[in-house]
Amino acid sequence: MSVSTALNLGYLGSSITNVPTHNGEKPLLLHGATSQSLPLLASPNHLLKLGHTNCSWRTTTPVRTAVAAVQSSDPSEKQESELKKYHFVVANAKFMLDEEEHFKELLFERLRLYGEREKEQDFWLVIEPKFLDKFPAITKRLRRPAVALVSTNGPWITFMKLRLDRVLQESYEADSLEEALASNPANIEFEKPDKWSAPYPKYEYGWWEPFLPPGSKPAKV
Repeated sequence: MSVSTALNLGYLGSSITNVPTHNGEKPLLLHGATSQSLPLLASPNHLLKLGHTNCSWRTTTPVRTAVAAVQSSDPSEKQESELKKYHFVVANAKFMLDEEEHFKELLFERLRLYGEREKEQDFWLVIEPKFLDKFPAITKRLRRPAVALVSTNGPWITFMKLRLDRVLQESYEADSLEEALASNPANIEFEKPDKWSAPYPKYEYGWWEPFLPPGSKPAKV
């Protein structure tokens, strides 16, 4: 009789009989089987443990291995996970700060909403951002100086891309907020139109200052 046949008989409710072995120990055997017919079960070191009504395999080695693998993670992977992702849309300064209708209102409305919900601000305007050096395909399409709307909220930046339309969108990673929002010195100057036909007043110069990164100095006229 094979081992698998014996196990199947065990699941069908066969009784268990103790049969002495050559070393005096009594392995558990299925009723009707002999130690000669089940040589594997006759060994006291066998890992199979049979109960009165069922049988089960017990092993803990794979579990220990898995836990050890998790605990011994690569420090370099941990360091990479600490990088924070920033999303942005960018265009030339005149379009972003002087021409685009309702851009000012969109930003102030979001700032007001964050204040009501006591939520920390996670979006900023960066004039001549240094991170643009990482995107030569974008910089060659930009008139300078450039202005980027940066946020840690990716879906909102995608919405602003659709809303503003004539902007370029990308993302990058940085170790700190200071690094992410670093900028180069730039002078911002816009000519005032001779006639203004829109039903709302022309944007006042410097309206964007509340959205500059912490510690930034207003751009010079």
